[in-house]
Amino acid sequence: MTRILLLNPNTSTDVTDLLVQAASPFLSAGSTLIPVTAPRGVPYIATRAEAAIASGIVLDVLAEREGTFDVAIVAAFGDPGLGGARELMPVPVIGLAEAAMLSACMLGQRFSIVSFSRALGPWFRECVAIHGLLDRLASIRLLDGPFASLANVQDEKEGLLIELARRAIEDDGADAIILAGAPLAGLAARVRDRIPVPVVESVVAAVKQAELLVILNSKKASAGSFRRPDPKPSIGLSPALERSLLAGTSPASQRHEKLS
Repeated sequence: MTRILLLNPNTSTDVTDLLVQAASPFLSAGSTLIPVTAPRGVPYIATRAEAAIASGIVLDVLAEREGTFDVAIVAAFGDPGLGGARELMPVPVIGLAEAAMLSACMLGQRFSIVSFSRALGPWFRECVAIHGLLDRLASIRLLDGPFASLANVQDEKEGLLIELARRAIEDDGADAIILAGAPLAGLAARVRDRIPVPVVESVVAAVKQAELLVILNSKKASAGSFRRPDPKPSIGLSPALERSLLAGTSPASQRHEKLS
């Protein structure tokens, strides 16, 4: 059995429910989702400051649940805390944005990101840059205006989001569209027939890639940029995160460093 931890770094349980509903029909036999909602933070992450806050919460939650999952998904489109999680965790960790963008790159030369709030723009662009995909980005198209409910924003803004996607195709040359943001989970399946290029469902891309990494039996890196950091004491952190930081690199990794 493949245990996939689906961690929503937002505090909205409605968004977690949307993610589960969108992903569950695509799980392989033997895979199970373990949905978790952030215990603190903001209802939805929209800025770099909120993403920085969420990064620590992501590490806390993963450390507390270490040993109960085979692979984890950070289910917010800007991938808060992804790099740190990959350093600390002994199993693969996947980001919603990275999974969607890499999938989009397999469907076309350039992709556009479409979402529901202009505040998301700077954070999303930095996320694309961190993953080294700016050359494959056609555009980021965002709605500018309030919405009534986070849980229902995809229903409220469906027509406007489709229009943004069409503009990205016609004006920006997008070959694939990503409807970005956990609150839009499930929308791609409803609207893809009205958008003339492939539309990526981020959480489905992440779940299928999570299953693939488990099948590949990916081991924890003992060298390179995502090896586990050396042991270090801390003050004021959660007991689980403190234990994770104290665990440090494996003896094999330490021997490798001495030899090199």
